[in-house]
Amino acid sequence: MKYSKGFTLIELMIVVAIVGILSAVALGWYGDNVIAANRSEGRATLTQVAASLEKCKSLFGAYNAADCNVANPVMSESNLYSIDTTTDRTATTFTLTASPAGRQLADTDCTSMTLTNTGIKGGVPAVNECW
Repeated sequence: MKYSKGFTLIELMIVVAIVGILSAVALGWYGDNVIAANRSEGRATLTQVAASLEKCKSLFGAYNAADCNVANPVMSESNLYSIDTTTDRTATTFTLTASPAGRQLADTDCTSMTLTNTGIKGGVPAVNECW
């Protein structure tokens, strides 16, 4: 009797199914990690804008974004976050809010991040998810 060497079609299909399942799990995990890593861009932009407003207060005595040419909104480097810098002319406090934009809108674990002039960090739904 002569035996053929190789794989049967059933064995090949089982391997393809296993590889497909592993790929689906890996791609989902990878996408979630990319979204979580992109939050660092929002945090960095919040910190930069807060530093600009602190400089503004030292120069003009108030956190007035308009006097210091701080745009509203400020977009992060890759346009993943939009930072709201609305303040009034006599502002003695500020709360900056970073909202996801573009492909970061898929981030359901952190729908916004906040930073105040006293350094209090916040996030929706939970600060530990965002910061």
